[in-house]
Amino acid sequence: MSQSYDVIVIGGGPAGCTTATVLAQHGRKVLLLEKEPFPRYHVGESLMPFCYFTLERLGLIDAMEEKQFTHKHSVGFVTPDGRASRPFYFFQHYDHPSAQTWQVERQEFDQMLFENARKHGVEVRDGVKVKNVLRDDAGAVVGVATEDAHYHAKVTVDATGRDALLQTKNGWRRRDPELNKIAVWTYFKGAKRDPGLEAGSTTVAYLPEKGWFWYIPLKNDLVSVGAVAERDYLFRDGNDPAEIIGREIQANSWIADHLEGAEQTGRYRTTGEYSYRSEFCAEDGAVLVGDAFAFLDPVFSSGVFLALKSGEMAADTIHQALASGDVSAKRFDAYGNALCNHVETMRKIVYSFYDEQFSFADVIKNHPDLRGRLTDCLIGDVSKNFDGLFGAMSEFAQLPPELNHGKLGKIAA
Repeated sequence: MSQSYDVIVIGGGPAGCTTATVLAQHGRKVLLLEKEPFPRYHVGESLMPFCYFTLERLGLIDAMEEKQFTHKHSVGFVTPDGRASRPFYFFQHYDHPSAQTWQVERQEFDQMLFENARKHGVEVRDGVKVKNVLRDDAGAVVGVATEDAHYHAKVTVDATGRDALLQTKNGWRRRDPELNKIAVWTYFKGAKRDPGLEAGSTTVAYLPEKGWFWYIPLKNDLVSVGAVAERDYLFRDGNDPAEIIGREIQANSWIADHLEGAEQTGRYRTTGEYSYRSEFCAEDGAVLVGDAFAFLDPVFSSGVFLALKSGEMAADTIHQALASGDVSAKRFDAYGNALCNHVETMRKIVYSFYDEQFSFADVIKNHPDLRGRLTDCLIGDVSKNFDGLFGAMSEFAQLPPELNHGKLGKIAA
């Protein structure tokens, strides 16, 4: 069995669904394959405000409200002894509907994206695992092989998340030299929520040795709570996730207070939050998007934003490449460069966060005119020039040198 398409997208998460839907909006014939049946669980519930613009392009703003996801107006930071920073309210920075974003249950959010792709004319199939890509005699990718069929396309998009099919097959994964944390998380019912606008806000609560908690209020009286830190710190007394969470709750008085009397529910989960980026953004006939291209430490909730943004950027570039009749790796260099610039902006913020001498409050105190630029980073407005902000931040933290890989497509030998 063999069928042909303009584009095949492997992976039905936010990056894959966005890529497929935008291409369908361009009039392209698209097949979207997801290995797991929907609905399926995924972590990463907190959206950055600038997710709004891609969701708007996908026609999903009204659907986001119909789902009654928790509204998120700000992000705040809390010291281990419970002292909370002044919240970064998005609406104080700019007046636009995107200044209010959402905390989402990913099983609902991802399925909504998947069904939206179907509504736009994408041929969608879940429960279908891609085993490998197909190549022509010159080595260019020309489709995919599943257990039951071969599907051919002019362009194949790898949106396989952290499975990162092409990174793995091609040996392209390159880890970030410093960002190698472990995350342990679960959910609580009946946890405390702050009053007013902060009831749905994301809180980042510090732990010793450059660790932190996320505290993300969801609907139905549920809160997502996770601890992120170095492996040696979290697993110093053993590797039981329930014991680790219980111990670390007591290491931050704000978290302990907010979870007092709450009931833990569901599984405890653990994963390595190892940051990485592919050596290349594309090869002849194939493009990488979302976590299949790069994964960045989740402290600032950039994962879904970068997935949506990369999917939109890739789709527009693929459409142009198809129109030109050139789907070689070189065609995607501009895409790789732009996406790497966005990732590097967030990466500098993440590195600063983990520097024990660094405080956002110190930066703003010494450079109050830069509060807006810092908020730009926190909301996902990453296309701006941040040289002034990063210059000020370098007074308090050692910012990482830019990584050169990932910007270009792989030129065939």
